[in-house]
Amino acid sequence: MTRRLTTDEIARYRNDGFHFPVRVMSSEDAGAYRRRLEDHERATGAPIAGNMRHKVHLLFTWANDLARHPAILDAVEDLIGPDILCWSSTFFIKEARSPSFVSWHQDATYWGLSTDEVVTAWVAFADAPVESGAMRFWPGSHLRKQLEHRDTFDENNLLSRGQEIAVDVPEGAGVDVPLKAGEMSLHHVLLAHASGPNTTGDRRIGFALRYIPPHVRQLKVRDSATLVRGRDPFGNFDPEPAPKADLDAAAVATHREAVERSAKALYSGTDRTTFRA
Repeated sequence: MTRRLTTDEIARYRNDGFHFPVRVMSSEDAGAYRRRLEDHERATGAPIAGNMRHKVHLLFTWANDLARHPAILDAVEDLIGPDILCWSSTFFIKEARSPSFVSWHQDATYWGLSTDEVVTAWVAFADAPVESGAMRFWPGSHLRKQLEHRDTFDENNLLSRGQEIAVDVPEGAGVDVPLKAGEMSLHHVLLAHASGPNTTGDRRIGFALRYIPPHVRQLKVRDSATLVRGRDPFGNFDPEPAPKADLDAAAVATHREAVERSAKALYSGTDRTTFRA
């Protein structure tokens, strides 16, 4: 028996590489998460950026709670099983009238994980219409397995390396993925996806959570992850503790170490050692 997705929805995910929309919370609750983020940004005087955008669930109690949200995990369980690790979490934010974009890419390219049993839950903190730079998916592209990529390091690209697939996406093949605040999309780690600039007067705020079953391994470094449901009988990842308070000293130290490990894996073979904003 499935927990959240129907049998047909799971079949379409397997065939297309994605599923949306999935309502995981009310728009009011999504707005409350947005306020927590923007309270932090007001306190620091700037949008969240750099390493702070990554492994966010290790820094803030509210982000850790969201990584464990039952409505998210029920859908993820339907796709990868009952034992679930949260391997990473990342904010993808496009400011109002921003030229920022994301090139066509596959998430798996630089991650160093042993299998493609990885699902991304992209949660909208605010409405993400097409005009805001909503994601676009290339249906079935995950079945092409790993495609060649090239690094561009474009200053407006939200990806750390400006990576893009070295394959032309057929005209009209992309599917727009507009979401309302409180909805999420799910996509396969090998699915080619992209997004354009934000032409609206509001921020597009997406929180991407990457989930894996515990038998997955990191092939590049000794990595860490957070057990969010079930059990981990494999021990392939060092366990990450939940923050006891937002940005407390222990949480900041845990986050720093975890991001350094991720950077070593992501930038293996390059001279870049930190994530870019």
